[in-house]
Amino acid sequence: MFEHKKHPLLPFPLFLVRMLRYFFYSILLISFSLLLGMAGYHFTAGLSWFDSLYNASMILTGMGPVTELTTSQAKVFASVYALFSGIAFLSTVAVFFAPIVHRFMHIMHLESDNS
Repeated sequence: MFEHKKHPLLPFPLFLVRMLRYFFYSILLISFSLLLGMAGYHFTAGLSWFDSLYNASMILTGMGPVTELTTSQAKVFASVYALFSGIAFLSTVAVFFAPIVHRFMHIMHLESDNS
C-alpha cells in the first residue's frame, strides 16, 4: 500500500494523488456513518429524514443530540450510535492522516540512513 522504507520517497504529485484517494476513503466512512445514523433515527425514533440527518450529523460531529427521544428503542439506538460515532470519527481521522504520517516517518527514516 505504502512504499517500503528502503524505497525512495514517493514524488510529490503522486503523494497528492494518494492524499486525494485517502480523502475519498474518509468521505466514504463519514457518508456510511451518516446514512447509518439517519436510518436508525428515522426507523427507531420515527423522525423525518431531515430531522434524522440533523440528529445523526450532530452526534457524528460530537455536538450532542438535538431531538428528545421518547422510546426506549430510540434511546438504545442513540446510545449505540454515539459510541459508534466516536470510533468512526477517530477512524476517519486516522485514514485521512495515514499518508501524511507515513511520508513524515519515511522522510525521517531516509534522513537517519544518510547520517
